[in-house]
Amino acid sequence: MTSSETTKMIIMGAAGRDFHDFNVFWKDRDDVEIACFTATQIPDIHGRVYPAELSGPKYPQGIPIHAEEDLERLIAQHNVTKVALAYSDLPYDYVMHQASRVNAAGAEFCFLGAQQTMLPSTKPVIAVCAVRTGCGKSQVSRRVTQILKDMGLKIGAARHPMPYGDLSAQRCQRFAELPDLDKHECTIEEREEYEPHIVAGNVIFAGVDYEMILREAEKEADVILWDGGNNDTSFFKPDLYITIADPHRPGHEVSYYPGETNVRLADVIIINKVDTADQKDIDTVVGNVQQLNPSATIIHANSPCTVEDASVIKGKRVLVVEDGPTLTHGEMTFGAGHVAAKNVGVAEIVDPRPYAVGTIKSTFEKYSHVTEILPAMGYGDKQMKELEETINATDCDAVIIGTPIDLGKLLNINKPTTRVRYELEELDGDLLPKAIEKVVGSNVVAS
Repeated sequence: MTSSETTKMIIMGAAGRDFHDFNVFWKDRDDVEIACFTATQIPDIHGRVYPAELSGPKYPQGIPIHAEEDLERLIAQHNVTKVALAYSDLPYDYVMHQASRVNAAGAEFCFLGAQQTMLPSTKPVIAVCAVRTGCGKSQVSRRVTQILKDMGLKIGAARHPMPYGDLSAQRCQRFAELPDLDKHECTIEEREEYEPHIVAGNVIFAGVDYEMILREAEKEADVILWDGGNNDTSFFKPDLYITIADPHRPGHEVSYYPGETNVRLADVIIINKVDTADQKDIDTVVGNVQQLNPSATIIHANSPCTVEDASVIKGKRVLVVEDGPTLTHGEMTFGAGHVAAKNVGVAEIVDPRPYAVGTIKSTFEKYSHVTEILPAMGYGDKQMKELEETINATDCDAVIIGTPIDLGKLLNINKPTTRVRYELEELDGDLLPKAIEKVVGSNVVAS
């Protein structure tokens, strides 16, 4: 290859969509050479290498991963003429700021279309995606799997990538039992997504190589469930596309990338959390999604929260721990734990910021909208230890855990704890089963 025949490229990512786009679209292109990946959103991704055994013979040394803040320098250093954006949950002004950086540095800015990287399956595929992170994909996925199980079907769930460890070892991971989480040394973020599926009796796949992941899931499933991350589009070509919108963030369905794409692609749009949202905000979201996608079926749903043991927190000074990404780049100021604390009647919700240490303190500094709740950041052993230290240092009577998993089993917490659980409760309970039945009912024979 010579420079006149190839386009030198950088892929901007966050250890997920970027690797997938490379694997299925850029990897085997003779007219393209990937100089490097850049990384953001996830701690400690830059400084690593996308390994040679995954990147193929064109890249015998692998592909380096650098920090996104070095983008201009990297464009100049490698004579890059094209930069592809490949991560999600981004406000539109942020996307165009990145485009301006790239253009000013002399390169073309692009991103791939959703269908360009969707892998076809031999089995029916149901995709669960969203307008933003924290809309309620996990509870919708749980509801979808229950409907499929009631139909006598086996589900192979595939989760959006979270490869924060050894990328070669994480090429294709299968989780069928809780000990598999320890076997694969999963972070808090990974456990939050995988554990509920395992507890529900589902086999869940994840990793880096989604062609391999899809083929492995097809071997033991009647239906493939794509359980999306952030507000990314589906990696698999779906037969039923479900998108969740959040009336606590009205207008985000038309102002975040690629959340609006998910609205436009959807067969079913679920307006979640209507039980705790203002009617005017619900109306705003409904109006926006109807304008973007008038043919989609719209389902209104509650997100009821239940406390495992309300006596632990009732009338107490309580620390609320919530899902990390929902609060950070998801920009929510509260979650299920906060809602439950208010409903139960705690004496006080304690501000954790004065007690934060290490990267937890840095998280509060970066995401200043997060105030009286603690994001459960745990992208590695060090950060999990700092989360534990922050919880234990906080001056409170009890801890309410609003994450999808029980942090008390992972951290040594020195105070009484109780968990909050939340499910999907459609106002019309027939619409979602009918949509699923239409896709898989007559076409799939249970194995």
